[in-house]
Amino acid sequence: MTIKVGDRVPEGTLTEFIETETEGCQLGPNAFQVSDLVRGKKIALFAVPGAFTPTCSAKHLPGFVAKAEQLREKGVDEVWCVSVNDAFVMGAWGREQQAAGKVRMLADGSALWTRELGLELDLTQRGMGVRSQRYSALIEDGVVKALNVEAPGKFEVSDVDTMLSQA
Repeated sequence: MTIKVGDRVPEGTLTEFIETETEGCQLGPNAFQVSDLVRGKKIALFAVPGAFTPTCSAKHLPGFVAKAEQLREKGVDEVWCVSVNDAFVMGAWGREQQAAGKVRMLADGSALWTRELGLELDLTQRGMGVRSQRYSALIEDGVVKALNVEAPGKFEVSDVDTMLSQA
């Protein structure tokens, strides 16, 4: 069943490629529990079918990178990009898109969390395996306050401007 507004996000693990070692975070992929990441925070999350794919690289991620500060001005603590890719790929994509300090590039490499959300997209017939549907969500203290799921092949409701209107 697909998550909906008013639901608490499920438990899960997302990984992030850390560029600079800090206390508690080593260089390279680090695993984080979703419940820890969302606790007490307002998160603008958007998910894409794949890193480095055309719409994701040309429109979706760049919009959130460009307007991350506007989201923060509306009380958003963090902006997340989630994709069913590994942390190395998400880190490289984030570097290419200059997302550092603006958008956290979080990997759901095996689509486990995406499946828990009920937002998986089976692209096995196209040679891409299980991916994520394209969507955005506003999450406050772990509860979904807004959810914008795209129709297949569309990019109309999960953009940064929609999220700005909901934040």
